[in-house]
Amino acid sequence: MSSLVYKNILDKNNLSKSDLLDLISNLYFKGLSYGDLYFQSSIVESLFLEEKLIKNNSISINNGVGIRVISGDQVSFSCSSNINFKSILNLINNIKNIYSNVKFKKKKNIFFIPEKEFFYKNKNSINFSSNKNKVDLLFYLDNYIRKINSYVNYVSINLINNYEIILVVSNEGVCIGDVRPLIDISFKVKLEKNNYQEIGFSGGGGRYSYEDLISKYYNGELIIEHWAKEAIRIGMNNLYAVNAPSGKFPVILGSGSPGVLLHEAIGHGLEGDFIRKGISIYSNLINTKIASDLCTIVDDSTLLNLRGSLNIDDEGILGKKNILVENGILKSFILDKFNASLMNMKSTGNARRESYRCLPIPRMTNTFLLNGSSSFLNLIESVDYGIYIANLSSGQVDITSGKFVFTILEGYLIKKGKICNPIKGATLIGSVFEVMNNISMIANDFSFDYGNSMCGKDDQVVPVSVGQPSLKIDSMIIGGLNKI
Repeated sequence: MSSLVYKNILDKNNLSKSDLLDLISNLYFKGLSYGDLYFQSSIVESLFLEEKLIKNNSISINNGVGIRVISGDQVSFSCSSNINFKSILNLINNIKNIYSNVKFKKKKNIFFIPEKEFFYKNKNSINFSSNKNKVDLLFYLDNYIRKINSYVNYVSINLINNYEIILVVSNEGVCIGDVRPLIDISFKVKLEKNNYQEIGFSGGGGRYSYEDLISKYYNGELIIEHWAKEAIRIGMNNLYAVNAPSGKFPVILGSGSPGVLLHEAIGHGLEGDFIRKGISIYSNLINTKIASDLCTIVDDSTLLNLRGSLNIDDEGILGKKNILVENGILKSFILDKFNASLMNMKSTGNARRESYRCLPIPRMTNTFLLNGSSSFLNLIESVDYGIYIANLSSGQVDITSGKFVFTILEGYLIKKGKICNPIKGATLIGSVFEVMNNISMIANDFSFDYGNSMCGKDDQVVPVSVGQPSLKIDSMIIGGLNKI
């Protein structure tokens, strides 16, 4: 086991490898399908600047252990913020008391597997001595934004730096850890012209360090300055936007962040707990056509530095690339061990939990649509009158019916094959099967949304990434203020 995990999980709590063996040995008894211990040590640094004042500058620490056992379709779980041998053993014994006539079965050997730096480095940039540098950065960015545009009358900047270490020990013989950095910076600006105000948001981050964040470039400029400019650009668009039309139109979904539509409308519906319970529209559609032949959709936790990337999932399974939809055909679900076992399938490495206080559930990681063969210009020129959507909100999706509603955060009219006025007050309305089968063109301009995407489910929030190339949907309902 690596020294980082060993020092932060075991040494700091006076535990040894032999203690782990003794603890997990209590999770070998008849009637038990699976049992594991999940240790977590995390530290979060948060800095918030609003209107030229630092409103928050804090460090929070979260340490604990969760114990889970599975017997058939029953799950028992307990957790504690006390990581010590006696406390953990008491939790295990309390769980064992739930099961009558406990009979021990043969134990397995435990294999201590060192964590690997496959998809992100284990850099910790939460350093008390560098706090002044981070505060100075926020003030610099505040001044930078105000100098760019005289309409700006409000700026807030939020910097969150998370350094998490986990350790998974299971009665299947696995003991493996991971070190997970995550950093985010977000910008909010208000612009005012002629007593009319609008707001612009932007930001980004990933599984890298503060030092990496401030040294990254995008098209020749520092990426943090690019994100600051993006917040202003979006705010300015909103100032000059016209009311959106209402009706059915061809829609071009842009590359990057509009991939949230796939995440919400398809990804959640493929998660194993919804599939197993039969409440998803996809529950009985494996190997069935659910989208245009042009569509191949992937969930992949093995991509460098992305928010949703995982060296291991929260059950200790190595990160994987899973093809969910191939050429329009549903090929795979998103599975953890528990739901997979009840479906006579194997985990896809998608077990995730917000913290040691939560049960792992099947969740997406980095979910995206693969490139097509058209150009972005081809897509725009194919539309006589329609809508180009550059940015969407998370929206609402009913996974039982497939119906959805999204707010268009950044959109434009298309007239005679050209992008024209920005629009406001628009919603995107539809049903999954209709929309996915109405995709007639996919561009070759794939990009990820490098923003601050978080995914909520069952009161748990985890970081994810979404992405796609631009695509054309022949007809969609747009809810707007102007009647055509």
